Amino acid sequence: MSKILLVEDNEMNRDMLSRRLIRKGYEVVMAVDGEQGVEMAGSENPRLILMDISLPTMDGLEATKKIKSVEKTASIPIIALTAHAMSGDREKAMEAGCDDYDTKPIEFNRLLGKIKALTE
Repeated sequence: MSKILLVEDNEMNRDMLSRRLIRKGYEVVMAVDGEQGVEMAGSENPRLILMDISLPTMDGLEATKKIKSVEKTASIPIIALTAHAMSGDREKAMEAGCDDYDTKPIEFNRLLGKIKALTE
């Protein structure tokens, strides 16, 4: 079973997405901000990270850069999630080290396809 780290500050989004992923057979661990996400990337050893971009304390781009700069966590695929899809956001996410990018509201089957592409 693949473990996914969901880094998301919005409780409703966390709850909805984690339940749907669990139903699909994933183990889900959650962080509520960028700092916790960086810590859990190291301690939980997830197969993939879903990273919200708009986070308190440390945004998702900064957290991604930190995760990708550490040898132990550098190879973990990261999918950036953003509600404020502006032109250039995808490029910023990819420059920060994200492996893919998706917009909110989440289109679950599309996101599932991206997760499978990066973990299989």
